Amino acid sequence: MDKIIIVDIEKCLACKSCEIACALAHSRSKILSEAAQESPKPQRMMAVEAAGEYGVPIQCRHCESAPCIEICPTGAIHREDEQSPVVVEADLCIGCKLCMLVCPFGVLKIGKEGRAIIKCDMCYERLKEGMVPECVEACPTGAIKLVSLEEVTKSRRKEASEQIVRESGSGKGRQGKAKRVKGGK
Repeated sequence: MDKIIIVDIEKCLACKSCEIACALAHSRSKILSEAAQESPKPQRMMAVEAAGEYGVPIQCRHCESAPCIEICPTGAIHREDEQSPVVVEADLCIGCKLCMLVCPFGVLKIGKEGRAIIKCDMCYERLKEGMVPECVEACPTGAIKLVSLEEVTKSRRKEASEQIVRESGSGKGRQGKAKRVKGGK
């Protein structure tokens, strides 16, 4: 996949708006007042976990070489193509829990109905329509974002270069060189 969900933990309030939006997105009615009356209750596919003084939204990382796909004996866990998220086909899931054992992030769980595994699907239907996952849209602080891998690496390179400049004590000679490189001369 060329897009991933990232979290800026400094911005996360642990308000759990993302959890509510996730559960609502996976409800039958998609309307909060009606979803609250559904049986079984809608389930969130991601969770905000406490980590020290932070709340950290955790969801499936949709690994390129996903161990859950590799170990699933029925093919219930799969992806449609190279660019799609890892999804679970509940009708094929036999509830063997092997995927739960191999997930390095601990994000798979048994659904409330007791057999099939549930996990983040990145709101795949929304992605196909050019929309962002519900958790991203619902986050009031913008702590959760859907970004391309290129955006992530470009941002990290910029942060690293700025840190190098700060740590090296940016003298006038160095700034002049940086301007020449930036200006192409």
